[in-house]
Amino acid sequence: MTETGQTIGKLTTRRVGDREIHSERVFDAPLERVWRAFSEPELVARWWGRGNKLIVERMEFERGGHWRYIEHAPDGVHGFEGRYREIVPLQRIERTFDWDGMPGHVVVETVTFKDLGDGRTKIVTTALFHTQQERDGMADAGAAQGEAESYDALDRLLASMA
Repeated sequence: MTETGQTIGKLTTRRVGDREIHSERVFDAPLERVWRAFSEPELVARWWGRGNKLIVERMEFERGGHWRYIEHAPDGVHGFEGRYREIVPLQRIERTFDWDGMPGHVVVETVTFKDLGDGRTKIVTTALFHTQQERDGMADAGAAQGEAESYDALDRLLASMA
């Protein structure tokens, strides 16, 4: 088993085993506010794409529902999509994740939400890839940097919702 990691701003991320990427981030916002930012399309559009223009083409926030986001970034247009596998309100979202830049290489992404009891919320994300090569390809394409930038945009959104 291999495990390597990095910290980008407030995000800690590491490769675990042969097929996973595990990341953690604490937000200075209560659980309910963070959950809303993940579950309401108009709020997702304001942070998910690293602060770039994001079109939420579809977001059927229910088990089996389809989601698709289009990010308009300085380096081009990027599409992402998948299906929700499980949603436990205020606790967990599990979904498939497919990036147009690596078509057919579907990731199972699980996001858990933990109320730290002091007005802060911890997010833990586990991304499970089909192969080590797919995991390393996504990591080498800058997935952690993109996640860190999106979470910085989420910080700004959460502060504006206070």
